[in-house]
Amino acid sequence: MFTGIIKGIGHVVAIQRLEDTAKLTVAAPLFAELKPQPGDSVAVNGICLTVTAVAPGQLSVEAMPETTRLTNLGQLKKDDPVNLEPALGATERLDGHFVLGHVDTTAKLIQRVEDQNATTLTFEIAPEYDEYIVKKGSIAIDGISLTVTQSTPQQFSVSLIPYTQDQTTLGRRQVGDLVNIETDILGKYIVGTQRKEAIQ
Repeated sequence: MFTGIIKGIGHVVAIQRLEDTAKLTVAAPLFAELKPQPGDSVAVNGICLTVTAVAPGQLSVEAMPETTRLTNLGQLKKDDPVNLEPALGATERLDGHFVLGHVDTTAKLIQRVEDQNATTLTFEIAPEYDEYIVKKGSIAIDGISLTVTQSTPQQFSVSLIPYTQDQTTLGRRQVGDLVNIETDILGKYIVGTQRKEAIQ
């Protein structure tokens, strides 16, 4: 489990693809501190992946077809920056919200608006996810825990403070880019329960 509080930015040093699978090697100064081991979980752009190999300052992960189909992993290229978060330790504080690293889908950035010290980003998303996204609710975008500022059919907005823009990849995203989306797990359970009750 994760919190959506990004611990560092890494960059892709190698990527190998075979049909719908991928092996990704990422380098980051963060790894010298974390000392990851094979079998550890790490979120890369919000995708929970298992460390399969380590080297000084680097780690490798593998993605199965389901992951590459539902995320923007297939668009990553060598030298691309990625958001990184290690799995939450039992003694750590929860500063963001409960993020599982199970990406639901991708959304397209359709607008960037500067608003004094903030930047508002508006995304377009498939209509089947509308019921999981509510104003003032939580959402994870490329693994970053954010608050929804506006929600309309097939669109939603978030606002970034300067720190988030500087310390994550989201500040570099341009109109047309695809980002990974994980909707709030609490909202999923609520919607799921309501559907079951409606059937009964």
